Amino acid sequence: MRNLSLNAPVLTIDGPSGAGKGTVSRLVAKTLGWHYLDSGSIYRSLAIAVQKKMIDLADVKAIVSVAEAMVLEFECGDELIVTLNGEDITHQLGLEATGSIASQVAVLPEVRQVLLQKQKDFRQLPGLVADGRDMGTVVFPDAENKVFLTASAEKRAERRYKQLIEKEIDANLARITSEIEARDRRDMDRETAPLAMAKEALYIDSSDMPITAVIEEVLNLIR
Repeated sequence: MRNLSLNAPVLTIDGPSGAGKGTVSRLVAKTLGWHYLDSGSIYRSLAIAVQKKMIDLADVKAIVSVAEAMVLEFECGDELIVTLNGEDITHQLGLEATGSIASQVAVLPEVRQVLLQKQKDFRQLPGLVADGRDMGTVVFPDAENKVFLTASAEKRAERRYKQLIEKEIDANLARITSEIEARDRRDMDRETAPLAMAKEALYIDSSDMPITAVIEEVLNLIR
């Protein structure tokens, strides 16, 4: 049973794509025994829910209703497991169709408002680690501990390239670097909840740091 509390401590970890936020956030949450919020999966989870109910994407009222009703859980094991209304949807999150629908519902103000509250509802005792791009600036501006985790575009591209090659997927390093730089610009320039570092956040550049060192620095902040 969830123990909802506005007084539960929150650690926010924001930063650009590929900086290692997910890995760091999950391992820190697991170490602390805290809850975990992967904000990036919220809209994709809604996309899956909308798809399952075969809702017309022009029917904003129906989409909002689905968003209000969906129950999401994030389990931090060796890999992240996401359940939607009790069903494991982890393998569906990365599908192209899921991303396409997510991008369409994400622009709806009514949907964004509902999902903002959904994210706030993850604030539970004994604490929450929230991973995203606007966790410390928009969703949990009162969080006691905030981290901005980044890395150079080149380093993030190298990591992504390595992941794809290990999965035997053809990849082009130059193109990946260009795509990451373009996404950074979009995230920082967008009008709604842009990627920005909270003024009180601890800045960590993970370009030349092993993941264990990043985690230790974050845990030291909490301690």
